Order: sequence, then C-alpha cells, then structure tokens
Amino acid sequence: MLSRLRDIVGDQHVLTDPDQTAGYLTDWTGRFTGVASAVVRPRTTAEVAAVMSLCAAECVPVCVQGGNTGLVGGSIPPSGPDVGAERGAAGPLLLSTTRMTDIGEVDTIGRCVGVQAGVTVEAVDAAAAAAGLAFGVDLAARASATAGGVVATNAGGIRMIRHGNTRAQILGIEAVLADGRILRRWSSLVKDNVGYDLPGLLAGSEGTLAVITGVLFRLVPALRETIVAVAGFDWVSDAIALIGTATDRGLTVEAAEIMTEAGVDLVHSHGHRRPLATPAPYLVLVEVSGTGDVEQAVVDLLAAAGIADAVLEPGPARALWSIRESHTESIARSTATPVVKLDVSVPIRALPQAFDDLSALAADDARPCRPILFGHVGDGNIHVNLLDVAEDDTRALTEKVFAIVTAHGGSISAEHGIGRAKTDWTHLGRSDVDLAVMRSVKDTFDPNGLLNPGVIFG
Repeated sequence: MLSRLRDIVGDQHVLTDPDQTAGYLTDWTGRFTGVASAVVRPRTTAEVAAVMSLCAAECVPVCVQGGNTGLVGGSIPPSGPDVGAERGAAGPLLLSTTRMTDIGEVDTIGRCVGVQAGVTVEAVDAAAAAAGLAFGVDLAARASATAGGVVATNAGGIRMIRHGNTRAQILGIEAVLADGRILRRWSSLVKDNVGYDLPGLLAGSEGTLAVITGVLFRLVPALRETIVAVAGFDWVSDAIALIGTATDRGLTVEAAEIMTEAGVDLVHSHGHRRPLATPAPYLVLVEVSGTGDVEQAVVDLLAAAGIADAVLEPGPARALWSIRESHTESIARSTATPVVKLDVSVPIRALPQAFDDLSALAADDARPCRPILFGHVGDGNIHVNLLDVAEDDTRALTEKVFAIVTAHGGSISAEHGIGRAKTDWTHLGRSDVDLAVMRSVKDTFDPNGLLNPGVIFG
C-alpha cells in the first residue's frame, strides 16, 4: 500500500516517521491526537483521485486535513489504530492538502478566483487585493487556515456580518469522491440553477462527503476607508444597540467583536497594551465604513450612546485588532489544562442573558474553571473558553454550556463544525428526521464510511 502511494505522490510525500507525522496528528488545542498509517501529501486533483481510488479498493479510511487550525478535532484521525479494521484496513490514512497551493488568475469582471484547497485565506485575499478586490472571509488564523478547510467547516469569521459565511462566497467547487471520481461544478455564472446545490452541500460537510481539492471563490469590492473604534460598555445590550444605531445612521458595519474585561486583562498580561484607560466589563470593537466624514460620524455615534471612553483609528488599525485576535493564543498560554473551546451561537436578543449565564460558570465550586468569552456580537456567535478544567470535569462543563445555549434557542456549533468534539450532542440542534436525512446523504456519497470516520456522526 505504501509503495503504491509513493508511486502516486512521490517518496518524500508519504510520511510514516513519527517525528514527521506528529504535527499532523495533534490539533491546535492539544485535546485531540490521532493515529494514522501514513500522512500523504498530494499535489494535484489527479493525485488525490488516485489516492482515493486506491483507498477505496483497499477499504482504507481517509481523514482529510488542510491547515490543521480547527478546534473540534475534525481534521485529526481517530485515536484507535483499528479504525476500519473490520473491512481489512491497516488503519486510517491522513490526506493533507497543504501542497495544493495554486491560485488562478483573478477574474476582475466576474469578481472571482479559482484556488486549490491548500491555499491559505491570507493568500486568497492577497491575490484579490492585487486585482483591486477582496476576499469576503477573514479570521485570525488567516495565515494558516486553508481554502478547503474554511469550506469544509463553512467558516464564518470576522467579516460574516458584512459578507456572510464561507458558503456565501462559493461559486464553484472541485472535489474527489470516496471512490476516486472527480466532481467539478465550476462556473462563474451568478445565476445557474440546474439541480441541487452540490457546492453548498459540501460546504460544512467537514470532509465526510468528499475531498475538496479546489474552490471558485466569489470576491467582493476592496474595503473602503474605515474607522475602527473600541469602546467600553457596562451591558451587552448597549453594545448591541450601538451596532443597530450605526446601521440606522447609514454606516456599514464591516465587523463587530465583543470582549470581556477578563479576556482583555489576559491579553494585556501577555504584552499587549490595554486599548482603554477606564476598565469596563465589556469592550466592543467595531469597524465601519460609509460616505462622507466617517470618523466624525463614529464620534457622534459614540457620543449619542453616552460612551465615556473609546479609542478610534483609521483602518486597518492593526494594534486595536490585535487585542481581539490575540485572545486565542493568550488563552492557550494561560491555562494549566487544554482549553475547553466551545463555539456556540444564540439569537442576538439572547446575547445579554447568555453572557451572564456563561460567565456564572466561574462560580461552580464543584467543577472550577475560568471562563473567557469573546466573539462576533453582530451575529450572536460566542467563543466560550474554559480554562483550568480538570479532565474529569470536561464533559459535565460542556453539557452545562450546551444546556445554556439550547435554553436560549441557540446552536452548539456556530462556525467551527461538529468534528469529533460535539458528536454526542447533535440531537440538541437537529431532529431525528433531520439527522436521518443527513445520514442518508453521507451514505450516498460514502457508502463504505471511509471519509473522516467519526466526524459529525460519531
């Protein structure tokens, strides 16, 4: 098997040495570690197809990985070496798309660009910027998160309030099915309504239906001059009201992020300057664009809201954004145990109470933890981070968070997917019929269950 894989992708791209494979088999959080018979790194769609054909013939499970920036274990193989053994397999194969880095020519008229799955979000945006356009997806892991990965998880990110999630940026897709056939739906047509939306179906499928090898992304107009403001609030409800008022006044909200005082203190302890002189329970970063004097419009907006302390900078305002984007790294460096990271969402109207309920987890003497909350206030997305959690308490605290979210009519997965971390709780957001239909789709695309076994369905 290994010899035949080397014939397909080259000797140096079939990795079996533990020192070489270790980085592929543990996720960013350190919570998920898996086992694979080899790591295979194809360069082309044809190579992926050949690998998948071989694996299908030999009944070898395949786990798909892009930049390995996920937080729910979705791109990490199962921990047991006997996955698929009932079919005669030696163990799962990990297929990495990191060598698939081609970027096509930007179509400035159709506002789109085709890229291979291993191209990073940062590289897609740079190609768009060189043509006077922009990529509508942006996230803190932009330098390592890949096109295939953000499609597979239907990532949201910091520009979702303006442009929608990743699914909204897809015009076409190329993918290899479990049996090695190549599916290519690739058209820059704005209107093309022939049958099912297969690219939309693959978005969010987390590698369980096919191996995404290429994406035709929609591009958006380049970001206009913006003003970035960070302001302190006593109440989450006041932050929500500010965003609504900004829109009512004709400003375009490009991004809206919420942080807590505890999170900003943590970031400050790792070398970042505090943005405000006056402490506040909540800090909101909002980036807006518009016509006329946008800076004065933001000053007037903050004054009308009674904001006593705020800071404004012209975009991109990297120093202000770094406060928000350094949260994940600072949290990882500040906990004695792997962080329990739970990406959830609630209706925007429920955000104030949800923040209160989630913050109250700190008072649980039976299961102590340090909750650090931040997220995308404009779309109801909260990133719940529980620090210093004893391993035996992880499941119970996870269930408490999900109970709070469910009580508010929210979702246990806002933008990171289900992966392996949340498979036991999918019933909280999907009915039995819904789950059965999803299972039937999985069985149709992958009847032998070889793609990302254990992801989404457990």
